[in-house]
Amino acid sequence: MTPFELAEPKTLKEAVGLLDADDPTIRPIAGGTALMLMMKAGVFRPTKLVSLRAIKDMSSIATANGELRIGATTPLAVLEYSDVVRKHAPVITRTLRTLSNIRVRNVATVGGALAHGDPHMDLPPVLIALGAHVVVQGKSGERTIPVADLFAGYFETVLAKDELISSVVVPAQGGRRAAYLKCTTRAVHDWPALGVAVSIDSDGTAVREARVVVSAATEKPTRLPGAEKILRAGRVNDALFRQVGEAAAEEAELIGDGQGSAAYKKQLVRVYVARALRAALEQGGAEH
Repeated sequence: MTPFELAEPKTLKEAVGLLDADDPTIRPIAGGTALMLMMKAGVFRPTKLVSLRAIKDMSSIATANGELRIGATTPLAVLEYSDVVRKHAPVITRTLRTLSNIRVRNVATVGGALAHGDPHMDLPPVLIALGAHVVVQGKSGERTIPVADLFAGYFETVLAKDELISSVVVPAQGGRRAAYLKCTTRAVHDWPALGVAVSIDSDGTAVREARVVVSAATEKPTRLPGAEKILRAGRVNDALFRQVGEAAAEEAELIGDGQGSAAYKKQLVRVYVARALRAALEQGGAEH
């Protein structure tokens, strides 16, 4: 790796002040699980890294007014073992148990999992399905972005170079049920060929509202409103789930990569969307 400067600000405002919208060689770093690999491979050569580890108010988990607020530098392992997270959105807990390995989860942060823009990440589709948003801090002030609108393309987000995600907010889920399934070869890198997250509000016979999100097989985590519309229009049964899976496979803009061809992933979408919907109905809502 080439030499670089390491800054360790104590506040969010100070950290934002050290970033430069016109200089892409200055980057924030929290867990660094992805960034360090890029640096070792020579893909990224920073002149300055702004460490977020010393900013204490960015690593908390709390609920207020029915919402779950997660500090952006909270390690994924802390989320995994948090009773607050499990009670508010148990699908997050279940998802984290299948995410990479405990060594990575001990270091990687929730903000980094979003800001990196990698479509293979597990948390982004789950948070989209839960209707979450991020709070972003920049030199011009604070703004809120739905997680569904955060991603601009393959490894791209709408964040400016001098903006930081300060927290992730998950709204109250009520009686909604959610599930996340992925298809992976279980190879050493464990990148999924497909991730599917669903969240539904159902009385057991009809679906009042639904979110269906696919990732890994697409350039960015993507909601499928056409499939959601079919789900809301039908009666809950296996035939409906298969119909929604077919619609999702036609609607999603799929890409081929090392995990499989677009045609292969299309078949995966058919199967896994239906499975995820069944799994969601088998799960309870938020735990109390």
